[in-house]
Amino acid sequence: MMATNGKDACGLNGDEPSVSLNGTSDTLAKKSHTLVMNGAATQPDSKLQNGRTGAESFTFTPEPTIEDIRRMQAEFTDERDWNQFHQPRNLLLAMVGEVGEVSELFQWRGEVAEGLPNWTESEREQLAQELSDVMIYLVELAEKCHVDLPQAVLRKMALNRLKYPASKVHGSAKKYTEYKD
Repeated sequence: MMATNGKDACGLNGDEPSVSLNGTSDTLAKKSHTLVMNGAATQPDSKLQNGRTGAESFTFTPEPTIEDIRRMQAEFTDERDWNQFHQPRNLLLAMVGEVGEVSELFQWRGEVAEGLPNWTESEREQLAQELSDVMIYLVELAEKCHVDLPQAVLRKMALNRLKYPASKVHGSAKKYTEYKD
């Protein structure tokens, strides 16, 4: 598990409430949880692009941005003089370890429904922490490799649209090399 405390990981100063990592939550955690779990306000009967209704939709909160996360982690690392340990290879291996921790949470459960309806709040919080560790390492790895992650995602999505045109792949899980013109 990534070594952070609530204040440092969230970029909070001493005047703001901290986020507890022991499964309990304070005011800030409850606000974040409500925003993240409920997503954006939508009409329950509205139809979204992905075919789901508004009641089933999920969106991330707008903040922090990826750049905010990069800055918070850079500050956290600088304060501890950990840059000497945070070279690309080390960050990649640490991220792989965190992905393993995410995998452990799903291991032996069989198929898991979207929204994790059968998970306890404690299990959901553990997943949130492990996914956060993965993202923190991913963002720091991108920084160390000088990859502008948001721009790289835009380029990759454009490439994916070319490789997987909706008219050819709709409803199929085949790899792009298996499609015939």
